[in-house]
Amino acid sequence: MSTLSTHVLDLVSGKPARGVAVTLWRGETVLFSGVTNDDGRCPELKEIGSIEAGAYRLEFAVAAYFRAQDVTLSEPPFLDMVPIAFGIAESSDDGEGCHYHVPLLVSPFGFSTYRGS
Repeated sequence: MSTLSTHVLDLVSGKPARGVAVTLWRGETVLFSGVTNDDGRCPELKEIGSIEAGAYRLEFAVAAYFRAQDVTLSEPPFLDMVPIAFGIAESSDDGEGCHYHVPLLVSPFGFSTYRGS
């Protein structure tokens, strides 16, 4: 089994994105729902503990976040909810699970992600 974390960075301000609603899905089941802290992280995500191999989706409510930052967005916004669909398949050499870190770098008109450490 593996563990999961995330981190959201606001590319407009160049700072961590505080107050972004984050939801973790496995299929149609919500495993976690929370909000990023002052550092743009969801430490409560670790409280779900180990997660097994499979397909997952993190969803980030970015339009609501940017509106709260007084950024003017179109209606509807170009990016409202950013979904990141990813898979957990690996285990470490010692048979223990790996840690998966899924960061989001976001602006009102684009985003980037990668598998972090």
